[in-house]
Amino acid sequence: MANSSLSVAQVLDLLAATPARLATVSDRLTPEQLRTAPAPDEWSAVDVLAHLRSCADVWGDSMRRIVTEDGPTLRAINPRTWIKRTNYRELEFRPSLAAFAAQRAELLAALEHLSPEDWSRSATVTGAGRVLERTVWFYGQWLASHERPHVRQIERLVDALRA
Repeated sequence: MANSSLSVAQVLDLLAATPARLATVSDRLTPEQLRTAPAPDEWSAVDVLAHLRSCADVWGDSMRRIVTEDGPTLRAINPRTWIKRTNYRELEFRPSLAAFAAQRAELLAALEHLSPEDWSRSATVTGAGRVLERTVWFYGQWLASHERPHVRQIERLVDALRA
């Protein structure tokens, strides 16, 4: 699932850019517009942001644990399951985005000074079928690659609302 063509610098740049891109694209929309889904079975901007926050919780926490613990064993958590434990979908977009941006700044502070060896640190991941070995770099690429289409999703949604 991770895009193996991303460098560490690209991962950090993409992760850093996401909150700012979301803030820029959404800046002129009302809270009601940000809750408006384009169709009955589609997500609103609030829903997409809630999903991004859930993924950041799960995969960001995995990265932090791998960096701070020696060879941890992690239980796989699906972000779509994790989101049910949060109130992210009920929150207004801008306060939720502020919380996402703060969380992202904390993650970047933990990642930006890692050595290449640190990016290669790994964890054993259980609970998702076969046992997997995942590195900080894997999760970083996965998170950065996963966010790009969702940011574009919000951009398209905002364009449609402005039209």
